[in-house]
Amino acid sequence: MTRTHTPPSTGVVGSRVPRVEDARLVTGAGTFVDDVTRPGMVHACFVRSPLPRARIGDIDVSGALELDGVLAVYTAADLNPTAHQISYGLDMIGMPPVPRPPLAEEEVRFVGDPVVLVIAVDRYIAEDAVEQVIVDYEPLDPVVDYITAGESPNLVHAGFAGNSAGEIGGRPASDLAPIFDSAAHVVRQQIFQQAYSPVPMETRGIVAEWSIPTSEMTIWASTQSPFEVRGFTARLLGIDEHQVRVLARDTGGGFGMKVAPLREEACVLLAARTLGSAVKWIEDRQENLMSAGMSRHEHASVGMAFDEDGKILAASIEHTQNVGAYPAPSPITGGVPVGMLFPGPYRVTNASFHAKFLYSNTVGRIAYRGPWQFESVAREVLLDHAARRIGIDPIELRRRNILRRDEFPFPNPNGMVYDNASPMETLEQAVQMLDYDAFRAQQRAARAEGRYLGVGTCTYIEPTAGASPFLSTEGATIRIAPSGKVNVFVAGGSAGNSIETTVVQLTADALGADIADVRTVQGDTAVTPFGGGTQGSRSGSMTAGAIAATAAPLRERIIAIAAHRLGVAVDEIEFAASRATVVGTPDKALTLAEIAEIAYLQADALPPGIPPGLEAVGRHKTTQMAIWANATHLCTCEVDIETGEVTLLRYIVSEDCGPMINPAVVEGQIYGGTVQGIGGALYENLAYDESGNPVATTFLDYLMPTASEVPRIEVGHVETPSPGPGSFKGVGEGGAIGSTPAILNAVADALSPFGVEISKLPLSPATIVSMLDEARAAGKGPA
Repeated sequence: MTRTHTPPSTGVVGSRVPRVEDARLVTGAGTFVDDVTRPGMVHACFVRSPLPRARIGDIDVSGALELDGVLAVYTAADLNPTAHQISYGLDMIGMPPVPRPPLAEEEVRFVGDPVVLVIAVDRYIAEDAVEQVIVDYEPLDPVVDYITAGESPNLVHAGFAGNSAGEIGGRPASDLAPIFDSAAHVVRQQIFQQAYSPVPMETRGIVAEWSIPTSEMTIWASTQSPFEVRGFTARLLGIDEHQVRVLARDTGGGFGMKVAPLREEACVLLAARTLGSAVKWIEDRQENLMSAGMSRHEHASVGMAFDEDGKILAASIEHTQNVGAYPAPSPITGGVPVGMLFPGPYRVTNASFHAKFLYSNTVGRIAYRGPWQFESVAREVLLDHAARRIGIDPIELRRRNILRRDEFPFPNPNGMVYDNASPMETLEQAVQMLDYDAFRAQQRAARAEGRYLGVGTCTYIEPTAGASPFLSTEGATIRIAPSGKVNVFVAGGSAGNSIETTVVQLTADALGADIADVRTVQGDTAVTPFGGGTQGSRSGSMTAGAIAATAAPLRERIIAIAAHRLGVAVDEIEFAASRATVVGTPDKALTLAEIAEIAYLQADALPPGIPPGLEAVGRHKTTQMAIWANATHLCTCEVDIETGEVTLLRYIVSEDCGPMINPAVVEGQIYGGTVQGIGGALYENLAYDESGNPVATTFLDYLMPTASEVPRIEVGHVETPSPGPGSFKGVGEGGAIGSTPAILNAVADALSPFGVEISKLPLSPATIVSMLDEARAAGKGPA
C-alpha cells in the first residue's frame, strides 16, 4: 500500500503524527478483555442449538453439575426472568419490536442459538460441562431462505405474520411508470448480495463483576461504545446507570459488530449478578462465525430510465433484507438508508423505493461498516449494466449524470439533502490517476492475445456523524496538571481507528500544547463524559467538536494568566508548543508548566476573574442530519476464463473527507475498509445449506483476502470542507462501501465479450466459471 511523501510531522492537525497506540500494540503490551483477571473470577460457556428450528423439551443438566469445578448451570427458566429489559440506545422510536430473550425460550431459532449457560472455575471445565448437558429437541421446519420467508407457513417468531420484521417505503413505483414507459432506454436488474461477517481479529468478550456490598456492576468489554454497554446493562438489570462502570481498553476490531451487546453478553451480566462474582466469557472463532451476527444479506430489483443522451430520468429499488432470527438493534435502523441513498451522487430527480425486512432461522443481522452499502452495490452495478446496454463507456455515462461540487446543496428525491461534496471531482481524479484511456488500449491489446482485463468503478456519497439522538452529542474533559501535562478524557476507545492519536492531535492543536505533553484517557464510563463511541464514521468530527468546545476557554485562561504574569495585554501573547511568548519579544516567555503552577499553587497571583486550576468540560452537538463524505473507487483486474481466478491489478481511491486530521490515519481507514470490500466481492460467504446448517464456521470454509490477494492501494485526496467542527468529515466506513461494487464492475467489464452480467455475489472462481459456461452454451463470447 502506498503513501505519498509528506513533510516531517509538526505535531498539529494535518500532519502524519505516528500513532500513539502502536508502541503498546506492536510489542504485545495491549490490554484486551482476555487479559483481564479478577479475584475469584469464573468462566462461562454456552450450550448452543445444533438445529435451526426446534421446540425445546426437557433439559438434563445433572451430568454437567457433577463435574468438579462446575459452579452453576442456567437455563432460560433460571436466567430469563431476572432480566428487566433488553433494549438499545440506538433503537429508534416507532420501530417494530424485536424479540430478544437472553437464552432461547420454548424454541431454538438458528444453529448456534444459546440454550444453556454453564459457569465453571475455568474455561476448560466449562467446555467439558457443556458436552454433558442433554437437551431434548423436537425438530421443526425452519425458514432458511429469507427470499421466500414471507410466503412460508412457518414463523420464526410467533406473532410476526409473514415473518415480517418491518416494512417501509417512499414514493410508489407506480408513480414512475409513465417516465419508464416513455424513456429512450430502460434498464432493470436483480442483484443478490450474500451474507458475510465483520470478522474482527478479537472476538466478542466480556468480564462482568458484581459487587454485592455496593450493588455495582463493573464491566470490561470488547466494545465500540462503552456508554451503550452501560445503558444496556442498567436497563437489563433494572438498576441506575451510576451503578454500572464500563471499561473498554484495547478492542481488536469492531466494524459495527461490537456496538450493541448481544444476548450472550446479557446472559453473562445476569449470571454475574446472580453469583455475586466476576464472570468472564470469551467467544471462540467458531462461535463468532456461527453466532455473532451477519450482515449484507439482501437483494433488490432495481431499474433506471434514461433519455436519448444517457441522462437518468428515474430510478427505482425494491429491496428485501434478511434480518435473521435476532437482529440487533432494529433492522430498519440500518436498512432504511439503502432506499433513501439509492439515487447516489447523481442528478436524479425522480425515484422510488420500498424495503421489507424478513426474519429467518439464521443468525441475526448486525451492523457492519456502512450498513447501507447495498445501495452502492445495486446502483453502480446497474449503471455499468446500463452503459453496456446503451452502448456508452461506463465512465462517460457517469460523467453525464454525476453531481459537481458547485451543484450542492442537492435534494435527492428520496428525502436526503446532500451538501459539501465533490463526486465529479473524485471521479475525474481517479480516472486521471489510472490514465483511463491508456488502460482501455492495454485492455484491447490483451483481448487480442486471449487475456481478459477489466476496469470497474463506484462513486458514492455517504452520511457521516449522523444526528440520531444517541449519537448527536459528544463530550470532552481536559485537565492540565500542575506540571503542565495535559490529560483529555473522551468516551471512545481503541478499536483500530486511531482515535487515541486523533484525540491527542486535536487537543494539542486546540490548546497550543506540545503534542508530547498530551495524553488521553478513553473507554471508562466512570471518568469520561457521555458519548456514542465509535460508529457511524463519527469519531473524528464529533470528537473534534467536543475538544474545540472544551479547549477554547482553557486556552483563554492560559493566555490570560501568561499576560498577567508577563505584564502585557492579552492580545500580545502568542501560545504554541506549550510556550507563551510576548509578540516581538520571544525571550519573554512562560512555559505551560509555569502557567499551570500559577493556576494551581499561586491562586493569589491570578488575574481578576480567573478561577484557580486548569480544567474544563465541554460538549458538542451536531446541527446537521449528516455530514456528507464521498469517494470514487476505481480498479482494474484480470480474469482467467478457464479457472475463474480474479487478479486485482491496480486499485485507486479518490477520497473527500474534508481536511484530514492525520493523512496516515485517513489512508489506514481507507485501506482497511477497501480490503473488507474485496472480501465481500470475491471471497467471504456466511453460507447455510438447505436445511439451515451453517457451512462456514472456520477459516477453512470462510475465506478472506490475504496480503497476497490485495493490490497496492493508491489514494488521492479531494478536500471539500464540511459545516462541522474543523470542516472535518467521517472516513471510517467509506472504503467498505465503494470497493465491492468497483470490483464487481471490473469483473463484469473483463467478461463483457461473453455477455456476462453480475447478478449474484460473491464472485468465486466457481461462480465465474459457471457464468462463462452458461454464456458459451448460449453461443456468446468471442470467436
